[in-house]
Amino acid sequence: MTCTTTPDLDRIAEELTAILGPQGVLTAPGEPYDRDSSPFTAAPDIVALPETTEQVSRIVRLASRLGFALIPRGAGTGTAGGCLPLSGGVVISLERMKRIITLDTRSLYAHVEAGVITGELRDAAAGQGLFFPPDPASLDTSTIGGNVATNAGGPACVKYGVMRDYVLGVEAVMPDGEVIQAGVRTRKGVVGYDMAHLLTGSEGTLGIITSVYLKLIPLPPATVGLAAVFPSLPDAMRTVAAVLGRGHLPSAIEFLDHKCLGLVGDKLPFSVEDKSASLLIIELDGRTEAITPEIDMVAAICTEHGATHLMPGGTRKERDTIWNVRREVSTRIREHAARSFSEDVVVPIGSIASFIAEVPDFENRFGLDIFAFGHAGDGNIHLILTVPRAARPDTQAPRLEDGIEAVARRVLELGGTISGEHGVGEAKKHLLPLEIAPASLRLQRGIKQLFDPCNIMNPGKVFP
Repeated sequence: MTCTTTPDLDRIAEELTAILGPQGVLTAPGEPYDRDSSPFTAAPDIVALPETTEQVSRIVRLASRLGFALIPRGAGTGTAGGCLPLSGGVVISLERMKRIITLDTRSLYAHVEAGVITGELRDAAAGQGLFFPPDPASLDTSTIGGNVATNAGGPACVKYGVMRDYVLGVEAVMPDGEVIQAGVRTRKGVVGYDMAHLLTGSEGTLGIITSVYLKLIPLPPATVGLAAVFPSLPDAMRTVAAVLGRGHLPSAIEFLDHKCLGLVGDKLPFSVEDKSASLLIIELDGRTEAITPEIDMVAAICTEHGATHLMPGGTRKERDTIWNVRREVSTRIREHAARSFSEDVVVPIGSIASFIAEVPDFENRFGLDIFAFGHAGDGNIHLILTVPRAARPDTQAPRLEDGIEAVARRVLELGGTISGEHGVGEAKKHLLPLEIAPASLRLQRGIKQLFDPCNIMNPGKVFP
């Protein structure tokens, strides 16, 4: 094992080619491997495209022997720079490992390779009357391996939980090349330490996940929803509290603040004149005879709390229209701004409105435009901090960074966390000491050192 060396790229490429064949090695990689959905870009020295766990193991053994960095990659949809080789190295892309190995309809689990697209697993499960709930915004393009590595979430978290809640077991390649099977295929299992869930959310810093055993549940027979416009975000948040407090458990509760609604309001079938108005999207799933009257009760709660417009979502077409409004937000913000940075902070549900009320102060202090939307049901707020197009780029970088830190500090003061589902990667590692105590940080660094003593596995990520 070699821990430090100056990589001989020609030799590395030659040995990788011996493992993968010439079609499995890219020696002059550019897009898409030099970027993800974060503001960062970095071209890898080489990209390796394995098709089997055995090939992944051989690549990792080679990296351990020659001492070069490995950066695991799914589909590159992350927003934290976690799959980018910011200090060089070999990107190991799992995109070719995309088999759904088992879809067990009796024991209700799936065994899939890391490169399977999340939406494709959802569709395959639905075809068997089963449901895989995690639904990140990028589910049509993101991979299961990437979602597990970042413990991804989505709108369904409020009812169904995050990716970790569906991981039964994983197959992973350790930094020495050994392949381990961690976890179980059953609903329960407490034998030994919970290695599967330690690897879940580890962002490729402890090992490379090559396949996953995932829990499935029966497919809800029906889904209904609505969108409601409120005069202000506090009105919308009071409605969320009332809906949950009266015993309803929606499968999604999403919100858009007034600035987001101002960007996408043209996609609504009615005009919203109030410049302070906010939008709630609420869905219920279950048996038709139960959720049809229940959505009427939820609509009545919305009206009771001041909703000025209600948009029904009883049919698939109506729900698609509602969700197209939500999905358009990020695109419109990018078109609006010269530079943007995505934060996915989480605050206690009862603090959402008061926290959003402080956003204008952050804007004024740091010269930014800030857009807020996200998951009202679990307090996960997506803040897009943007630099106005009229601003001078050379003066804005420090103010953007200071604004991000100020937001993080306020979130923590409210009892929240600096990342709900996007992970840490490169983007937030400098903020980790704000949330994690020194003793805990030392322990986590020790775990990384124990797993990866030569620091070849996604080095430089997560920890400052």
